[in-house]
Parts: sequence; C-alpha cells; structure tokens
Amino acid sequence: MKTKFNLKWRATTALCIVSTMAAATAGYAASNGLSSWDLRSHSNPFLQLVNDIENAIAKDLGSNKGNGNGSSSAETVKTASPIKHVIVLIGENRGLDHSFGVYKPKGAGQTISNLLSKGIVNEDGTPGPNFKQAQQFSVAAQPSYFIGAPAMSKSPYGGPNLMPQPNTNGAPTAQSTSSAPFTSIAIASAEADIARGSLDLLTTGATGLPGGVTDTRVPGAGTLAGSFPMMGPLLTDDDYTGDTTHRFYQDWQQEDCSNSNVTKSNTSGCLADLFPFVMATYAVNFSMGNSMGFYNAQQGQVPILKELADRFTLSDNFHQSFHGGTGANHFMLGTADAGFWTDGNGNPTTPPANQIANPNPAPGTNNRYTADNSFSACFDSSQPGVGPIVSYLNNLPYAAEPNCEPNHFYMLDNTNPGFLPNGSLSGAGNLPPSPVKTIGDELIAKNISWTYYGGSYNDAVILSNEAVAANPTSPNLTLAAINDPAHAVGIAYCQICNPFQYATSIMSNPTVRAAHVQDTTDLITAIQNNTLPSVSFGKPDGLLDGHPQSSKVDLFEAYALNILDALDANPKLKAETAVFITWDEAGGYFDSGFVQSIDFFGDGPRIPLLILSPYSTGGKVFHNYGDHVSLLKFIERNWNLQPLTNRSRDNLPNPTMAKNNPYVPTNSPALDDLFDAFDFSKAVTQPFTE
Repeated sequence: MKTKFNLKWRATTALCIVSTMAAATAGYAASNGLSSWDLRSHSNPFLQLVNDIENAIAKDLGSNKGNGNGSSSAETVKTASPIKHVIVLIGENRGLDHSFGVYKPKGAGQTISNLLSKGIVNEDGTPGPNFKQAQQFSVAAQPSYFIGAPAMSKSPYGGPNLMPQPNTNGAPTAQSTSSAPFTSIAIASAEADIARGSLDLLTTGATGLPGGVTDTRVPGAGTLAGSFPMMGPLLTDDDYTGDTTHRFYQDWQQEDCSNSNVTKSNTSGCLADLFPFVMATYAVNFSMGNSMGFYNAQQGQVPILKELADRFTLSDNFHQSFHGGTGANHFMLGTADAGFWTDGNGNPTTPPANQIANPNPAPGTNNRYTADNSFSACFDSSQPGVGPIVSYLNNLPYAAEPNCEPNHFYMLDNTNPGFLPNGSLSGAGNLPPSPVKTIGDELIAKNISWTYYGGSYNDAVILSNEAVAANPTSPNLTLAAINDPAHAVGIAYCQICNPFQYATSIMSNPTVRAAHVQDTTDLITAIQNNTLPSVSFGKPDGLLDGHPQSSKVDLFEAYALNILDALDANPKLKAETAVFITWDEAGGYFDSGFVQSIDFFGDGPRIPLLILSPYSTGGKVFHNYGDHVSLLKFIERNWNLQPLTNRSRDNLPNPTMAKNNPYVPTNSPALDDLFDAFDFSKAVTQPFTE
C-alpha cells in the first residue's frame, strides 16, 4: 500500500506461506425443530432449484453485460442503504481474544470485552489481577462423551497439574523450495494476490525447531498455566506457530456447556475452560496448549488489523456459526444451514461407516475419541455424541432447538465438495453434490450480481482439467500439480472454503459457474474496471489465509491490503462499498466471550469482524450479537431478499439486549443483521490506512 506504512508493517511482522493445503467439507443442520422459526414444512428444493437458476440465467444473461455475470448493474439495483456493493473477505482460524485480546478502542467512549478489559491480562500481556477468570481444567475419565464436565471431576491446571504446553505442531522448521517459507522471492512470486513488494513475507518465519516439540520461542514455555502472549525475543506475529485442532465435537467439549451453569448473564451456561485438556486427550495429541495463545495489538502486533479497527468499526460479539472447522463454517456462511450426505440427487442417505463420528472415549482412555469422523445423524439422540448436546439444548432457558431432520447425516467437519473447481465430479469419499439453497441462488433469482473470488482458482481449474483427463473417476489434483509445476499454486486454492462449490445449482451449470466463481485477480480487475458485483466473497489461497501452521497473520493482512488498495484507487466505488473482514472460525483458540447456543451446530467462539465503509468510521466497537449468518442477513435486508429457506438460520430475529449487558440477547436465539453498525446519515471519506 503506502510505502512508509509497508515498511513499518514489515518491521513488526514477517511472512510465511502455506506448505500444504488440506481439502475439506462443511456441514450444517437439518431440522426437527420446535421453535417458532422452524415450525414449517421442509420441502426438498433440489428438483426445482437447478431449473429455476438456469431459467434466471437464460432470462438475464446479456441484460447488462458490463457487470460480467448477466445481472443488473449494481448501481441500478434498489438498496435499503447507500451501500451498493458488499465485499466479504474471510481469513482462517483466528479468534477475537486471540487477535484483539489486548486492544484498546480508539473511538471516544468506546468499550470492548476482551482479555485486557476483564483484567485477565495486563497491557504488556502478563497475567492480570483476574487471570483466574480464564482458568483451565483437566477432567477425570468419563464413561461417555460429554459437553459439560461434572464439577467434581474437574481439577484446575497449575502447580503439579501442569497445563499442556504450546508446541510446534505442523509449523515449518526451515525454508523450502516447495513450501512456505520459501527459499527465495523468485519462488514466492508464483503467488499473485499480494503486492510484489510484500513477497518477502513468504520467505520468513520458520520456527528453527523440530516438529511437535515444546515451542521454546514462547516465553515461559514449559511452565505456563493459562493465557500467554505469542510475543517475545524469538517470537513475533511474522513467525509460523503450531496449529490447534478445530473440530466439531472437540469445540463443543472445550466450551464446557451445562444447564447447571446458566445465569442471567450467561444464558447458555458455557464456561470455555477445557481448551488445553481436550487438545491433549481427544487423540494422540498434536495441539497441546497452543489454544491459549494471543497476540498483543497494543504492543505492535497485528498492526494492519489494529489500524483498521482504530479507523473503522470492530465487532466484539461476532461468532463462528458452527462448532468446529473451515468447511462447515463456510458452508453456513453461504447457506445459513448445514450440509448433509445425499445420494447425489438431493435425497438424504447414510454415508460410509468410516465417515460416521463416535466421540465416545475408547476403552481404557481418558477422552480418546473412538472415531473422530465427520458425520452424525443428530435427529437420533442415541447416536454417539448426539445425546448430551440435544439434552442440553432442550433444557436451556430459551427456545434453542437441535434443527436436525430425520435420516440426515450432517457434515460436522471438513469434507471435500462433490465437485472439482472445473465442475467435474470429484469422486468417492467427498460430500455428494448438495441440494442446499445458497445465497447465490437467491441473488441469481432476483437478478442481483454476485461472485465468489477464490485465491489461485484459475490454476485450480487447470489442474482439475488435467486431473480429470488423467483419471476421470478418481481425479488427483496433487498429482496434476506435480506434473504441471507452472500451475502448482492451484493446490493452494481452498475447495472447502467455497460454499458454492458444494452446490449442484452452481457447479453443474457451466454458465452459472463461469459467471459466479472466479479468481482473486478477477476481483481486483472488477474493482479497477467498475464492474464489481453487488455482492462479493473473497477468500485467499492457503498461502495467504493466515491459518496457523501453514500461514501467518501478516500474510492475510497483505492479502486484504491488496484489495483495499485497489478500492482506495477508485474513490467513487469505495464510497458505496462496505467491506467486511472476518474469519471462518476461531481456530481452536480460547475466547472469553459469551457464546449463544442456537442449535446442534453452533454457535462457537467469537471471531473478529471489521466493518469498513464511509458509514462505519471512528474506531467504534459494535456489541450486538452476530455470527456468519448476520452477513447474509445484511445482504438480505439491503437488497430486500427473503430468508433462504423455511429452516435456515437467517429466519432468526435481531437480538434485543438489556441495558446493562449488550452482549447477551434477551430474545435468544437471535442474530443481528449488522445495520446498526453503520451511521447512514453521515459519510466520512478517509483512506483505509495511513
């Protein structure tokens, strides 16, 4: 961006890139719900949806070819606000306390709920007077899976009961010619989605330590007893760090939710006090204590994110919509619902046995999951892991419902889409083509332009074509990349991050697919050429997404800056654009904020949401309760759309709050549509950064 700022940024953060990319899928819930928003018939839209979308495209294609996707020009479409364009940028695996736990709001009179404001830590990151508010516990062995640990079975970490310590799980030891951090800028230059002057960030940050060992770069590693700063003489936000597991049953268990813990100020009864314990026990452990780490924005870390928060609006009550990982949360972002296993024609059916989860402890172990797989039939409380969650939901003091339909096995953890990036079927073992309606389907039906922009998508399409040509029934993109180094960066395109890649209505129609699934380079071009759609979703590839272990926060900052820089260069377009920067999930990191249990699938911990527009300036902090579906609710309200289906989460009302507690809805379950984060009566023109 600005040269002076770029130098300042690089002085405090360095860069790394993703070495390996994992593909995955997402799932959400189907319904046996009893609450008012779900007592409706549940028609299967699959048989009609594809025809509806094809007819809409056939009718509208060419009506305004200047926008590139056959829909009305964004400027001519009536909106409920001055916002004519929405861009949603999604990073990977960073929580609110993890990123902004030590942050002071810039705006006059603004407050924030974080580690610092609660006294859990001091401004320098050391333990604060209320450090015990983030106390973590171990749990004695239980006979079956639990989400609320019996109080008598819990022992606080500290002293002889040593908390699991941070480790180097998966982080790169040294530079490489084939994975980040790379040995040269020349190799890193295959990445097209950051400024050329920032490519050096892709060559720095290796741990210098073996894999899976205690991360001695963390000050105090080996004796830590709670939340710790990821900052020290050997550790900055430019360094790769060990990953922490972020999966469905693990996330529920880490939150330690129990009806017996419910209070007026914590209506879900979640204590968030089992984070390291679950990581150390659910499997032959990989993650250990990494979940308790946080950055220090007041001490110069995450400088781009901090400056955006200082100048615009940050939400401190925004949540991942799905317990667990990347695929399911992106699926919810695109559908306000969960994916489920089908016969490929839209009908629910049972997945292979090796796909079905069983989190009950294996005999003779303390919490070692029997089968850490990705699908559960949550309508049936007798299924492994399901009963404790359903019982808890049914006994909350508000109308939470499982929202699970009979004979549906929902995708709870990462599973690859049934389509490849080029629209070909991806083969056995992946989630069969999905009938779940997406926000893209609704926008097409209403002739409103939209596009999903995925990093390295064009290269992924080329690799898909080559993989299908080599083996039509079992295409292998990794092998294609080995045979085609010129397009190998296509492996870094995130298939599970694209909710529309699961959808039959989008992927099976070449015209629809070409119009609405494109590359990040096309997003930059659309901004420069004034052809930006009304609604855009932007997802970096695995090199830049900020995922712990395989990427870094400053790489995601560089990706976002590249897009914001393009907008700054087009003031007229920027004046009517809102940019939402958020993350898919908290990545398994501890967070001290309230979590509203809505249904079987979520919500999960808080994640940052930055709201950038001329109508959301001033360093404000927005407290209304929201999750990923709030972004869909904003789109639906702004463009006068109805909720996607009669069971989707965008049917929930906006929250009402007590004056003395803006964080906990008094009408749960409820999700904000984010309109109150803007002051549409006054526009303030300013650059994104100085």
